[in-house]
Amino acid sequence: MRTALIRIGELIAVLMIVSFGVFMLVSLLPGDPAVSILGDGRSPEEYAAKRAELGLDDNVIVRYLDWFGGALRGDLGASLIPPQNDVVDRILGALPVSVQLAAMGLLMALLMAIPLAMWSASRPGGLVDRIIGASMFAVLSVPSFLAGLLLIAVFANGLGWFPRAQWVRITEDPLGSLYHSFLPALTIALMELATFTRVLRNDLIGTLNEDYILAAKAKGMPPWRILVVDALRPSSFSLITLLGISMGRLVGSTVIVEYLFALPGMGGVVVNAANQGDYPLVQGSVLVIAAIYVLVNAGIDLSYGYLDPRTRRVHA
Repeated sequence: MRTALIRIGELIAVLMIVSFGVFMLVSLLPGDPAVSILGDGRSPEEYAAKRAELGLDDNVIVRYLDWFGGALRGDLGASLIPPQNDVVDRILGALPVSVQLAAMGLLMALLMAIPLAMWSASRPGGLVDRIIGASMFAVLSVPSFLAGLLLIAVFANGLGWFPRAQWVRITEDPLGSLYHSFLPALTIALMELATFTRVLRNDLIGTLNEDYILAAKAKGMPPWRILVVDALRPSSFSLITLLGISMGRLVGSTVIVEYLFALPGMGGVVVNAANQGDYPLVQGSVLVIAAIYVLVNAGIDLSYGYLDPRTRRVHA
């Protein structure tokens, strides 16, 4: 409990620092928000009145405190670009798409990476280990946009097994949503597969040389049991950490995948808002992505106590 409270305090401090950094960086975006709202050709008085209405003439600290206070109440303002919807509504429309893609992609990468890493680590330096290592280097060398185009060419255009540019929300049709999101999620999985496999394989090799593993081998324990039961859990620290980092990063960085498959996710929302000078939408989107990143990694940090009881004793 004490560790959890410490993590919550750290979480609040990090979110405040991130929110201030986001606010200051977005305020440096080129362009005039008043021009973005009113358009060109208006009088200077109209632009000045709109800037005063938006509070842009106030001190930057006052503006930040006003914005952050609204964010704590769930009010991130309104978009500057017509139809000027609430930022929260825009985010709630796009966020589930990116979260589902990131979660499916990471799950698919884990389901492939764990058995490959265990198989590779069971005989390091052997033929299978070399083949898997070479394959992972090949996957790592293929850019995500090229992997997505190849998947589209083969499975969408060639075989016709999957659609390319359709999206079904999981709340409307769960099976249809999984079907339509399979190819973009597989593209994301290929981006992470090689890294997950190599990290887990190296950690497993180190764990398999520990004394308690050697004792289990001396007792005649089956190799599969040693790998799955004794070696996998203590070898997963780096993988779990990497998983948390990847989850937070992918929620807002799947711009290429969303563009290839014409998906309405957070990546496209942030990029379009930045190009249009829609600073309230940029601020709100980045803040939500940062909050997800911090929350996921805080959960990962707390999970270490389950993976290795020694960490609980260290915190105590």
